[in-house]
Amino acid sequence: MKLFADFLRENGRVGERERPFYQHWADAYIKQMKRDTIDGASLKEFVTQLETTHEDWQVAQARHALQLYCYYREHFGGATSSTRQKRDVTPAPGRDPGSLSEHGRMPTSWKDAKDSLAQAMRLRHLSLRTESSYKDWLVQFETFTKGKTCAGITEEDLKCFLSYLAVEKRVAAATQKLAFNALLFFYRNILGVEICGLNTVVPSHVPRRLPVVLATEEVVRVLSHLKGAYLLMATLIYGGGLRLSECLSLRVKDIDFARNCLTIRGGKGDKDRETVLPERTITGLKQHLVRIRALYERDRSRSLEGVSIPGALDRKYTGASKEWGWYWVFPSPVLCMDPVSHVVRRHHVYPTTLQSAFRKAVREAGVLKRASVHTLRHSFATHLIEKGYDIRTVQELLGHTDVSTTMIYTHVASRNKLGVRSPMDALEGRIAPP
Repeated sequence: MKLFADFLRENGRVGERERPFYQHWADAYIKQMKRDTIDGASLKEFVTQLETTHEDWQVAQARHALQLYCYYREHFGGATSSTRQKRDVTPAPGRDPGSLSEHGRMPTSWKDAKDSLAQAMRLRHLSLRTESSYKDWLVQFETFTKGKTCAGITEEDLKCFLSYLAVEKRVAAATQKLAFNALLFFYRNILGVEICGLNTVVPSHVPRRLPVVLATEEVVRVLSHLKGAYLLMATLIYGGGLRLSECLSLRVKDIDFARNCLTIRGGKGDKDRETVLPERTITGLKQHLVRIRALYERDRSRSLEGVSIPGALDRKYTGASKEWGWYWVFPSPVLCMDPVSHVVRRHHVYPTTLQSAFRKAVREAGVLKRASVHTLRHSFATHLIEKGYDIRTVQELLGHTDVSTTMIYTHVASRNKLGVRSPMDALEGRIAPP
């Protein structure tokens, strides 16, 4: 049997100096709780007792140690193969294969589960990208459960899978969170099971990363290597702090030339907001719309279906999808089939086209930073903070729910509000420059 110390060295992402402390917390738990198995209730009880006598960092270290120990017991020192096999075919507590979920009878196969998942997501008007991502995670979860039926999976299977992603796959915290959201949706809406607690799940490491930001002169150099619609899209993203998807999904009616603003519809979190329309882009944007109007008129003369309309607005406003105001600001030059309705219509520009053009422009500009289209949004926020705009205004323009998300840009601003000057600069003239 593999020892816990060996497990920590190979899989736990625990440094050599910290391993004895992790072993100490596992031993302390076994001695105090008088058991060598861990569940959510016992872990919470042990940690609660520590909170009264230990520092916060020690409590956090103990929690992480016990989460890893729980995973170690489950996979290397826990149940025998016979008990695991028996548990694998046992239906979840309080649930049987004939029970009803939100969208009908309990799925009897994983294929039925995927179909039910897609139906549930479309009823909630979730995006196709989200639907595809959730279905991919369900496929990975099916593989992980090694042939168990939908009626046989339990809450423990979800916990083991999430810990497996952190320990074995070493995925980022955001990836583990996405997997959890996908499977939580599946458990709640398809299986009708509520997840009670995740105390024993090993969390992925959350590194502190600063966003990549381009200096003003670097922005100029990169934009000078873009042309046409690509240049216009990039200037709108940098000038208004847009996300890539928000820029590509702009409609003609979302541009307000009189107020110099853009209305972002259904942004991240399905929220609307307004942001600035750069004055320097107005002339080029109006000329672009003239060219797009010609494409719009050509689509109407060919009796093509109108562009896609969010939700049920197409039924509420009959014919709105064929109106000029709903047309894409950046339509694709080619037609495509709608993956939901299977109707041939014109979609907006595909994201990879702008991403590829931007990466090429970064290389040609000689910028060595790992910059992407989203870097323009980071640069927008940072440059506003450097010019003295208050953090709340920047938060509103970016569409952040929590101001702490916006605060990250204060760490990359070239000069903060205190105007900190390096002590090395005070030695000017007293020593030779390096």
